[in-house]
Amino acid sequence: MIMRIAVSSLFVLTLAVAVGFSQTTITKADLAQADINQIIKKFTANEGEFREALRSYVFNRYATVHIIGLGGQIAGTYRRDSFMTFKEDGSRFERVLFAPIATTPPGFVTPEDLEDLGGVTPFALEPSSINQYNMTYIGTEKIDELNLYVFDVTPKVIPDPKKSKLRLFTGRIWVDTDDLMIVKSKGKAVPETKDNKFPVVDTTREQIDGKYWFPSDARSDDELVFDNGSVVKIRMRVRFSDYKLGRSEIRILDDEPEKPTPTPTPTPKKP
Repeated sequence: MIMRIAVSSLFVLTLAVAVGFSQTTITKADLAQADINQIIKKFTANEGEFREALRSYVFNRYATVHIIGLGGQIAGTYRRDSFMTFKEDGSRFERVLFAPIATTPPGFVTPEDLEDLGGVTPFALEPSSINQYNMTYIGTEKIDELNLYVFDVTPKVIPDPKKSKLRLFTGRIWVDTDDLMIVKSKGKAVPETKDNKFPVVDTTREQIDGKYWFPSDARSDDELVFDNGSVVKIRMRVRFSDYKLGRSEIRILDDEPEKPTPTPTPTPKKP
């Protein structure tokens, strides 16, 4: 996400190459297809419940993207700190808390980038789009104290960006074997176009209120290679914190006057 440079599509169809996963710690535990189908059915249903529960939570999101130049020096920065709350009608509202003038190139951040930041990047699977994915059981893996099922996830059909605004996920997810909830994901948003490229993002979740696994950290250290031979290295860090039940407590009215922020939010522009 947060990538925009004019270049033709380089979407890699081979998932293992595109995402760069290592399977050295994964155990291939044989499961009957009926059992795999039941696991998928349960964790996708839980993901729907998680998304519904998230509608009642407010939280902070701190996003920073750096372009990394020669010698590892920072060559440009985009930052956006936000409080994710609600409008009076209950729809999600992003109140920007801090957004200094970006030093990344004009048009570097696009509407798709911001959409991914609020959707595909931290949350991976949109419940309404579950039927549009192929899910392949890879095995089991233990990370810290969690025993996890591992699945590769790919769209059945990559959306045509000229006909649809649908954003999908391609990558890998880790599902807790006890709760059957997604606790980690690693992948990228598609489709890509000649003007938009997106890095692979590694997202971890933490348990909130003893039940729901909400995103806590999303990060990427990736190199985007373009058809003209240019390479752009980016480093992204997104932190989610202070989840609180707040839908009934905080409302943003449509006609509420704008409150000043420390600096104005940059408007993405095409070069």
